[in-house]
Amino acid sequence: MIKSTFHDKLLFLYKYFRYPKQIGSVTPSSKFLALEMATGINWHQTRSIAELGAGTGTVTQWISALNITRAEVILFEKDGDLRSHLQCQNPDTPIYPDALQIRDALRRTGIAQLDAVISGLPFYNFDQNTREHLLEEISSALKPGGQFIAFQYSLQMKKTLQQRFTLDKISFVPWNFPPAFVYFCRNK
Repeated sequence: MIKSTFHDKLLFLYKYFRYPKQIGSVTPSSKFLALEMATGINWHQTRSIAELGAGTGTVTQWISALNITRAEVILFEKDGDLRSHLQCQNPDTPIYPDALQIRDALRRTGIAQLDAVISGLPFYNFDQNTREHLLEEISSALKPGGQFIAFQYSLQMKKTLQQRFTLDKISFVPWNFPPAFVYFCRNK
């Protein structure tokens, strides 16, 4: 059974109060949000996937559960304690500290380009230069037509994402705290 433990929730809350702009939420993603994101992946065509802002691993667990093609997974988490927590849960998965260096991580893992990127990063908490750099890294790392699925707590990123990606749809997940929007995009 996939779930977020009490320890995960406490760790996440602690990290939020220490680094609110970096963490972006007081609690890990709900199973409803994680499932909405992970089931949006076209698993039959996915050989490589990255998760940005993996946190305590709620979405990561669904990626592992649904990964029918045994796609290569790489994780990104900036916070050292959360990264250690993820490494204990996923000892065979490469975990990198900086989503601003996706292409460098791909070179190190021998992946030419990604089929999919799932993101829990709080884009609107970052300054515009950081946001643009992240989106450039993501689009450069993705194959043409590759999937980019990201959740946000508002629709503020809609215009920005439409400029860089093909936005297929936005879904609303009310059973998350706070409720979230999931953007389903494809690389141009």
